[in-house]
Amino acid sequence: MLAGRTEIGMVGDDLLVADGVGGPRVLLLAGRSWLVTSIDWQRRRCQVEPTDLPGKAKWGGRNGGVSFELARGMRDFLGGSDPQGITLTRRAISAIAELRSDHGANITVDATVIRQADDETRWWTWAGTAANRCLAVSLPELVDRQQRIGDRSLRLRSGLTVKEIQTALDDEVRLRLPSVDRNALSGLKFSVALPPALAERTVAERLADMSSASAVLMEKRVFMRSS
Repeated sequence: MLAGRTEIGMVGDDLLVADGVGGPRVLLLAGRSWLVTSIDWQRRRCQVEPTDLPGKAKWGGRNGGVSFELARGMRDFLGGSDPQGITLTRRAISAIAELRSDHGANITVDATVIRQADDETRWWTWAGTAANRCLAVSLPELVDRQQRIGDRSLRLRSGLTVKEIQTALDDEVRLRLPSVDRNALSGLKFSVALPPALAERTVAERLADMSSASAVLMEKRVFMRSS
């Protein structure tokens, strides 16, 4: 990642390959936000410039994001499950208590939480980045397209009622693979030897977790209202 000729750092391919983000691509790196202005897929470089828009940091994992298993481990831990066989420092205990206070309201046992507030409605799936990508592209009538897909939750479209959300999720959902920026296919190894449709599907499958997305849809859901 370059700002002019200055190297800022490195980011995972998934941040740039996944299409359908909506709005500008803004990354958080080196302590500030950067707006992606161009991408050279062949050389695997992107140009950025400083911006005041909010950016998002992404930590590595399977498919360039947090996996379903790790996200669920995070949920269990924040829900009160303590790690066994280790001794925590006072500082760690204090930090954990703060995190649990911040996120505890978005966690229930054996269910996902859909929390409605005056300014937004958010579905706390704790499903991991790849599964959330599948859910977002498969539920366009529910999920707000203008967001960067993360590992813990999805922002839903404004103005939806509880009944509308529940009905859409109770219906049989046909899961789809995430959309892919077709310009990224030129950077795929052996892409010249692959038919475009096969190359696109290959990249999309790397970005997806269909089985975990299906598991989330089968789970119970709890609706909550923020005061």
